[in-house]
Amino acid sequence: MTTKKVIFKIMLLFLLVGCKSAQQKQEDRMAEKLRQMATISIPTSSSIQLADDVAYLASDELMGRDTGSEGIEKAATYIEDRFKRLDIKPFYDTYRDNFEIKEKPAFNVVAMMPGSDGKLSKEIVVIGAHYDHIGHIAAVEGDSIANGANDNASGTANVLAIAQILKKLDFNRRTVVFALFSAEEKGLLGSKHLAKRMKAEGHNVVAMLNFEMTGVPMKDSPNITYLTGYDMSNMGEIFNAANTKRVATGKLAKAEEFNLFKRSDNYPFYAEFNIPAQTFCTFDFTNFAHYHKVGDEPSEIDGRHMADVVDALMPGVLNVLNKNELKLTTKTNG
Repeated sequence: MTTKKVIFKIMLLFLLVGCKSAQQKQEDRMAEKLRQMATISIPTSSSIQLADDVAYLASDELMGRDTGSEGIEKAATYIEDRFKRLDIKPFYDTYRDNFEIKEKPAFNVVAMMPGSDGKLSKEIVVIGAHYDHIGHIAAVEGDSIANGANDNASGTANVLAIAQILKKLDFNRRTVVFALFSAEEKGLLGSKHLAKRMKAEGHNVVAMLNFEMTGVPMKDSPNITYLTGYDMSNMGEIFNAANTKRVATGKLAKAEEFNLFKRSDNYPFYAEFNIPAQTFCTFDFTNFAHYHKVGDEPSEIDGRHMADVVDALMPGVLNVLNKNELKLTTKTNG
């Protein structure tokens, strides 16, 4: 063997040892972060900020946030400004994910926080809600604006609150995409567009957490939220195990009866990626009388309850972002 070959093999050996050492250091750092999860102090959400977000998004100024309207443009700008102030960057070149409905412009608002783990950062967890509503409807006592405070300024505010907490923590091994969808009220068109786009672009979406109508507490329920498609994954079990202080989520018979699993923005991500993709909700069909009515005003929303929802679910959110426990099951329901 020539001297050059010997030197090359020695250099290759040192390189392999160095790479292994660097990989081991990365794995050790991640193992330490997982150990820290047991003692991590999660910041609480602000009921005042949540109420402020709902108050603006559901104000008369935004005229019910119908897709394609001046009001939804203002809503999108407000959401973008919230992400900018949090220093959370756009997922694409800008925050807007543009599409068209019958040749009219529409747009989702999409931001992201990169993951910290070299391997898991290639996996994406989408946290989303729709920010559109139905605009003007038949007037009741002179009021024709369907403000959409519970549906779904509340879910939008939840996503922004979760983004704010995650930014403070800086503790996500997986990449997080925060997606606020337009045209949900027209048939889940915004979420269908983004799910198909992310699939076509080769993004590895592994979970989707959706928030819908979370502004009012459920009646006589031990769990603070319910989860659509509860038996389709172990998501509910994970969120309840992660929070030892209260029952974070559960089933609702009405959700199964009306097949709500397929009726919100979680479903397109399930359809495209075959992943755990489910919706957290607190509308139980008895606790809110203003669905798609002019009475869905900010005054009907409970800011303290919305903060409780976020705080109850945050341990589960961290589990999904950092561990490998979430999986689909073979069962199906609403």
